[in-house]
Amino acid sequence: MPASHTVPVIDHHEAAALREGRHGNPFAVLGPHPLDKAFVVTVWQPGATRLYLEPGGEAQPVPDHPGLFRGLTATTDYRVRATNDGTEWQYDDPYRFGPVLGEIDEYLLGEGTHRALWKVLGAHRMVHQGVDGTHFAVWAPNAQRVSVVGDFNIWDGTRHPMRSRGATGVWEIFIPGVTEGAPYKYEIRTAWGEILPHKADPVGFGAEHPPSTASVVRDIAHPQWTDAEWMEGRAARHSVDAPISIYEVHLGSWRRAENGRMLSYAELATQLVDYAEWMGFTHLEFMPVSEFPFDGSWGYQPVGMFAPTIRHGTPDEFRSLIDAAHKRGIGVILDWVPGHFPTDPHGLGRFDGTPLYEHADPREGFHQDWNTLIYNYGRREVTNYLTANALYWLEEFHVDGLRVDAVASMLYRDYSRREGEWVPNAYGGRENFEAIAMLRDMNATAYGRHPGIMTAAEESTSYPGVSRPVNYGGLGFGFKWNMGWMNDTLSYIAKDPIHRKYEHHKMTFGLHYAWSENFILPISHDEVVHGKGSMIEKMPGGGDQKFANLRAYYGFMWGHPGKKLLFMGCEFAQGREWSHQQSLDWHQTDLAPHRGVQMLVRDLNHLYRDTPALYRHDTRPDGFRWLEAGDADASVFAWVRMGNPDEPMVVVVANMTPVERRYRIGLPAAGYWTEALNTDAAIYGGGDRGNLGGVTAEDVAWHGQQQSAEITLPPLATIFFRQG
Repeated sequence: MPASHTVPVIDHHEAAALREGRHGNPFAVLGPHPLDKAFVVTVWQPGATRLYLEPGGEAQPVPDHPGLFRGLTATTDYRVRATNDGTEWQYDDPYRFGPVLGEIDEYLLGEGTHRALWKVLGAHRMVHQGVDGTHFAVWAPNAQRVSVVGDFNIWDGTRHPMRSRGATGVWEIFIPGVTEGAPYKYEIRTAWGEILPHKADPVGFGAEHPPSTASVVRDIAHPQWTDAEWMEGRAARHSVDAPISIYEVHLGSWRRAENGRMLSYAELATQLVDYAEWMGFTHLEFMPVSEFPFDGSWGYQPVGMFAPTIRHGTPDEFRSLIDAAHKRGIGVILDWVPGHFPTDPHGLGRFDGTPLYEHADPREGFHQDWNTLIYNYGRREVTNYLTANALYWLEEFHVDGLRVDAVASMLYRDYSRREGEWVPNAYGGRENFEAIAMLRDMNATAYGRHPGIMTAAEESTSYPGVSRPVNYGGLGFGFKWNMGWMNDTLSYIAKDPIHRKYEHHKMTFGLHYAWSENFILPISHDEVVHGKGSMIEKMPGGGDQKFANLRAYYGFMWGHPGKKLLFMGCEFAQGREWSHQQSLDWHQTDLAPHRGVQMLVRDLNHLYRDTPALYRHDTRPDGFRWLEAGDADASVFAWVRMGNPDEPMVVVVANMTPVERRYRIGLPAAGYWTEALNTDAAIYGGGDRGNLGGVTAEDVAWHGQQQSAEITLPPLATIFFRQG
């Protein structure tokens, strides 16, 4: 450098602020700044005794501030070489690089409408200004200072303070040399000077194995998909007119390796996908895979909303699992949890020292039931975060659907609260208008950008229009779980058959509202935990009668209008209730009664998928007609399922008593009716009582039909008769 250039003196207060990690605008001091035709460079490198700019020569230590150096260089394209006690290291100065976020990103972030939020926030591997590294960006609008910390800077929050993007509340920095797999967190200094516990990245794509809690740099920018055919045709598979039979799975306990280890995504891509295909399920539904700290939450208390849990592998390995399912004709639905988040110190709670993602008032921002925090749906950046997260799973992972957990807790401000423990809305009511708006926005945006997907709501009240389109005043979900049907029918089937005649209406009541929503009939994980017992335990009687009851119930379910959902283990009548800590009891499938139930569910799935009458009008009254709904004394139910006019009809008859009957049923058409499935068949573990393959309609009017047939109705059994 020319001798005339001297290094200006740095302001003592700025130097102290940098050294103490409280400078809110480090790029204003650190890095290169013009000085005539050269640049003065300030470098903060704790532990260095000498420091050189290349090109540029040796930088001078700042008096009274060890680790702070200033030097001159003729270019902004320089490197730093530092020494200490014989050790030397070189690196590219992060403070010589310009911003990565552009003006449009800044505008959308500030407006709270950045639908591709994950493409600008989080940690992104990239080449920036010709140098390889990772760009970090995080929203923390009320922080005094935000730094990235990790192994690459010995978790020292003074070393990589970030650039503030002003009104957006976003902080960013590009750090050269940070590579795939690097653990990191954010160190946040609040407006009043408090250093918070290190925070995981709200938009991080990876995380450490629990109980460690750091985020991990993951490059998700180069997916290798082979499912183009599935993606092009999947919309028809998610229509209300399509057969949808969902197998709900907890990935950590579906099956374990011999040593008790959880299966990897790669292992699940063969074992689970093979099994689901063999069983005839159309879809897999995964309990939450967003990273979560506590195994016992089953994923319903997520911290890493953008990170597939590392328990089973990396994001790309999770993609491969979905790709494998698609290649076998199986859709994948994820449980999605926008209703609450845990209070873990590394999570979203008081993220920048203020209630940023949650409400400040615990009457609005705290779930008493789950000891979790509630999102502030009235804040545009928070609703943008959630909607973008939904789009992220659909776009980056080719997920086919989202099932939203605990929707009722979002819709009502007084959910599970006593008088005085909740804050009314602007009109004095209990509806949470902000949450409703968020759900509508999520559904409208998701279906608008990815028309082939499906969304489903677990909603336990009679809130109107859950599965009605947004432009018709609904919440915009494609489907709703029918919790009323589930509760009523399980209550009925748990009764001793001698008492069922007094509860007859519980099996028929669902048809009074069956067309009010696009329903899924759910037998989910919630029904086989917390002392509720397994499905087979719920059944009355002993031994064979328990299995007969369960088979009859499944027959009733598959014959009833509505899409189907069954939790893992229920398909083979696992004896004990589910535990997330161990594998399902697969050895029970070697026992004839359990194997029989498994084969029944398999055959029900195939019958359902192969018979349009059983799914075509699941959500419309056109496809259903009662034949016998009132025979409470015999506990017999009979109905017709219909598809299009040219598709064979199906008559379903269920006998919920342990008494074999000769029973006349009306038939909606003349001719032969094939006994397509009988839950009492020997292959399922039954007594093999039935109708020798089918019945022929007689000209005897019955049940409002012009023809009928007398059938053998086995005890505790459901029979399907298909026309022709």
